Amino acid sequence: MSSSCISGGSRSGSGRSAEAGGWQSSSVSAAKGVFVSKGWLRCSVSSSVGSAGGKLPQTFTICRHLQQPYAWHSKLCAGSEGCCAWCRLVASAVAGDSCAVRPVGLADTAKKNFGGGNTAWEEKTLSKYESSEIRLVEITENLCDSSNFECNNMVEEHEELIEKWWFKLKKKYPDLFKWFCIETIEVCCPAGTYGPDCLACRGGSERPCHGNGHCDGDGTRGGDGSCSCKKEYTGQFCLDCSSGYFSSLRNETHSVCTACHAACKTCTGSSNKDCQDCKEGWIKNEDGACVDLDECAASPCKDHQYCLNTDGSFSCKACDASCVGCTGEGSQQCKTCASGYVKEDEKCTDIDECNLPEKVCAEENHDCVNTSGSYKCVCSEGFEDKDGTCVQTVKPGEEVESETTEPSHTEHVDL
Repeated sequence: MSSSCISGGSRSGSGRSAEAGGWQSSSVSAAKGVFVSKGWLRCSVSSSVGSAGGKLPQTFTICRHLQQPYAWHSKLCAGSEGCCAWCRLVASAVAGDSCAVRPVGLADTAKKNFGGGNTAWEEKTLSKYESSEIRLVEITENLCDSSNFECNNMVEEHEELIEKWWFKLKKKYPDLFKWFCIETIEVCCPAGTYGPDCLACRGGSERPCHGNGHCDGDGTRGGDGSCSCKKEYTGQFCLDCSSGYFSSLRNETHSVCTACHAACKTCTGSSNKDCQDCKEGWIKNEDGACVDLDECAASPCKDHQYCLNTDGSFSCKACDASCVGCTGEGSQQCKTCASGYVKEDEKCTDIDECNLPEKVCAEENHDCVNTSGSYKCVCSEGFEDKDGTCVQTVKPGEEVESETTEPSHTEHVDL
């Protein structure tokens, strides 16, 4: 069987080619091999896959197992998840896992049939649809998106194994991922193990990193088994508590780290009285508890700011525009009022200069407009500013009339 959804070129020497993606022929040339782990050889290869659009602009890595006949794969799955991720996707899709990227598998074809005119005769005379090659073709044709070269390459390289499982081994090995990805082509490991030999992660395969972190390479043939701990934990096995946490439970296999009080840098319990050291911005009182330090008592802010104390810190905030110096937020916290403001009802309010007995816009054809803390003089309606003087706005028709009469006026002056 050949899959019609392949978008990349065929394997070198396989005699197959994929036309769906437009590739006409392919070949690879191996560079110097490098042993990356026991039984594995890594070679860099340059692709010369040809098409009407040119050559595939990538260099790939081939990982070939030297001992097992099936245990090799092309690392065309060049993403960070590696070949195990692509194998998991393919196995999940074939098995009908609803979490697969394109889950057109067993579940999606479960209620289908041959689609002919006499389904009952076809099911009786021909092989059952549920285990037929037609159904397998439908599944494999929809496994990968046409542009997903890595997924298509995985299917093409191992289609014979997929067929073998489908027709002969499905009942014996119902878990396709385990049989295909872990036991047969060996690109994945059982959960809780890592590396070429599927060694147990630190802390054991049942609870890698003692349940408090992630094992590097968990479930794959890569990684080094080291633990990346959750923020509460530290150490090689994620059993120790990070700074700011204390151990509320600890034995050989389990560790529970709980957050200290916000005032504590290190602690032995959850209260601020359990602090061994206080965080910056906190200080121990006479009872030995870490309490907030009031930094505002030292007046750290500038004249036009007020100090706002917070737990373990402080901040300087700008005074209200009506204030000259302040003790807090708002015009009611002013030490003195700024120019243009006056104290009324215990707060600084704007002075309306335009309503003062003495006219502030005294020049002719000016109106007063009040603003916060000030005022401005503008030309009255029908007037416009010209060089600091408000002159009457001349309408377009009047401008034309003025231009036609001006020469006669000039001539009169000349006489």
